[in-house]
Amino acid sequence: MNNYDKIATAIDYIKSNFKTQPDLQEVAAAVHMSPFHFQRVFSEWAGVTPKKFLQYLTLDYAKGILREEKTTVFDAAFEAGLSGTGRLHDLFINIESMTPGEYKNGGKALHINYSFAESPFGNILVASTAKGICHMAFADQPEAALQALKEQFPHAEFMQMVDVIQQNTLYIFTQDWSRLSEIKLHLRGTDFQLKVWEALLKIPMGNLTTYSRLAEEINHPRASRAVGTAVAQNPVAFLIPCHRVIKASGEAGQYHWGISRKNAMIGWEAARTQSSGS
Repeated sequence: MNNYDKIATAIDYIKSNFKTQPDLQEVAAAVHMSPFHFQRVFSEWAGVTPKKFLQYLTLDYAKGILREEKTTVFDAAFEAGLSGTGRLHDLFINIESMTPGEYKNGGKALHINYSFAESPFGNILVASTAKGICHMAFADQPEAALQALKEQFPHAEFMQMVDVIQQNTLYIFTQDWSRLSEIKLHLRGTDFQLKVWEALLKIPMGNLTTYSRLAEEINHPRASRAVGTAVAQNPVAFLIPCHRVIKASGEAGQYHWGISRKNAMIGWEAARTQSSGS
């Protein structure tokens, strides 16, 4: 059995037994590998450690329990095989940046301001909380774009207004990219997603990278596919520059808001970079 087959078997084992919270030694033994070697190979192939993979499975299952109307946080922790609500709380805080109760409430008590604005690449929807920008998307169909935002936070309170956080964000289309540090983000995501988005923020305007180089940047060189998935799940268009990632062949590749827009953004940034350097 080669490494790919062993990792596939290990993933199936974890999926089938996650309610018993198997440790590293148990899963490694199931695929006849030493714990040390298994940890390294699994991380290379899956893009996360076996422990993190188990945590994601557990959290996803707990989310399903919490979405049921009459269930409690205790119910979710018990059904997911955790020893208590404290462990479930820690999982939610570390991975989702919210408590289980906040997840169950679907953003209840969260206040979100939103507005529509024009950009060089079309109409955009930008949304913010008191902590920073939580969402930015191109809004070719404004009503559909707003509905997609509200589905992410089904119980939040929304108000259509432009605040200072949004104003600072919109400067990105007219001001020096070095002002990026002035913009605050309020993001929810897994550790892996946050690592990918942080790496995207480090790509200078006018530069491009590939999915494989991005995977190397976050020390997961064999996780190009997982990196591609995280790039596609970027919640803040343009500001987190997922448009600067292309295929190794040099093709632009896919883009959530359209390949023509991606090409236009790449060209626009290249022109601005050359102009400022001349």
